[in-house]
Amino acid sequence: MYLCGQSWRWYGPNDPVSLSDIRQAGAKEVVHALHHIPNGEVWTVEEIAKRKQLIADAGLNWSVVESVPVHEHIKTQTGDFQRYIDNYKESLRNLAANGIYIVTYNFMPVLDWTRTDLAYEVEDGSKALRFEKAAFVAFDLFILKRPGAEKDYSPEEIAKAKARFEVMSDEEKHTLTRNMIAGLPGSEESFTVEQFQQALDRYKDVDADRLRANLVYFLQQIAPVADEVGIMLVIHPDDPPYPILGLPRILSTAQDFRDLIAAVPNPSNGLCLCTGSFGVRSDNELAAMMHEFADRINFVHFRSTRRDEEGNFYEDNHLEGDVDMYGVMKALLEIQQDRKVSIPMRPDHGHQMIDDLQKKTNPGYSCIGRLRGLAELRGLEMGIAKSMEASMNDKA
Repeated sequence: MYLCGQSWRWYGPNDPVSLSDIRQAGAKEVVHALHHIPNGEVWTVEEIAKRKQLIADAGLNWSVVESVPVHEHIKTQTGDFQRYIDNYKESLRNLAANGIYIVTYNFMPVLDWTRTDLAYEVEDGSKALRFEKAAFVAFDLFILKRPGAEKDYSPEEIAKAKARFEVMSDEEKHTLTRNMIAGLPGSEESFTVEQFQQALDRYKDVDADRLRANLVYFLQQIAPVADEVGIMLVIHPDDPPYPILGLPRILSTAQDFRDLIAAVPNPSNGLCLCTGSFGVRSDNELAAMMHEFADRINFVHFRSTRRDEEGNFYEDNHLEGDVDMYGVMKALLEIQQDRKVSIPMRPDHGHQMIDDLQKKTNPGYSCIGRLRGLAELRGLEMGIAKSMEASMNDKA
C-alpha cells in the first residue's frame, strides 16, 4: 500500500517551530525554501546542499521546495525578465543535482495569499486565519484608496464596507493594513501602503489573458529543463481563488488547469492541489479534480475552509469545514496505488491553540495546530488504507 509522504513546512533556522519539533510531530519530510536568497537570484548547489544537510542532520528529508519564487518581472514580462527565467532554470538544475525533484511555485500577482484577520477566534478559543469581505473592501476603498476600485464592487458591498470601516478603531485599521501588505509566511514581499499601490500599478495593463500568456511563456521556457533533470513543477492555485485589488487570477478552477495543460503538455507541468485554496469556491469538486489530474498531482496541501454566501471564509479544523476531506484523501490513496508512488502531502495552516496562544508564531504555521492537523490526516489516511486493503483481500 502506497501511503502519502507526510511532510511539514519549515521556514528555516529562524522558524519558531524547530526541526526537532517537526520530527516529534510525526512528519518524515520537510517542505522548505531558501528564503534568504533574493527573488530572482540563483539557488546555488552549495546553498542547497548546506540546507539539505542541516535538515538531514535532524533526521528529516528535504523532499519538496515551496517555493522557488517567480520574480514579478517574469509575471509582467517587463525589465530583465529573461535573465530571471534563465536563473530559474539554473536553480532547477541545482536542485536536481541535490536530489530534490518537486518544486512548488505560484503565479499570483504581488501577493502570495491574502487574509484580513490573522487571529480570528473560533468557538473553542483557538485562533484561525480569516478573510472578511467587508473588511477587505473597506481596506481597498478607504485605506488603500485604489483608483477605480469602486467599479469592482456592488452598491451593497460598498455600503457594507463603509459601515464596517466607520466602526473600526485606529488600531483595527492599522492591523488590517498590516495583515494585507506587511508580508506573510510564504510571501517574499513586504510593502508600505504607497509601495503596495505602486506594485499594483505595474499590473494596470496586465489582464487575465496577458497574465496567462506570460505564465505559458514562462513554463515553455523552464519545463524542458525540468523534464530533462527529472523535476516535477507543481503550481499552487490562487488564494483566494478570485480576482482581488484589480489583479487577475488565472489558476482558480479545474478549467484553468486544463487550459494550462493544453498549452504546456510537458510531463513536468503539474499541480499542487491545495484543498483550502480550491475549496473556497463551491464549484470546485475536489475529489473529482484529484482523479481528473491524477497523473499531474505531485504535492497536496490538506486544509479546510468554512465559507458563507457573502464571500467570507475562515480556516476550519482539518476534518471540518466545507472540504470533503474523506473523499479527497480516498481519491489520493487510489491515485497512489494506480501510479505506484507516494505523493507528499502536508497539513496546510493550523489554528493557534493551547500553549501556542502565548507564543509569537508565524500566522497559520504554529506548531500545535498543525500537529493536530497532521495527526487527524494520518488517522484518516490509515483508516481508509486499511479499508482499501480489506476490500482488495476480499476480492482476491
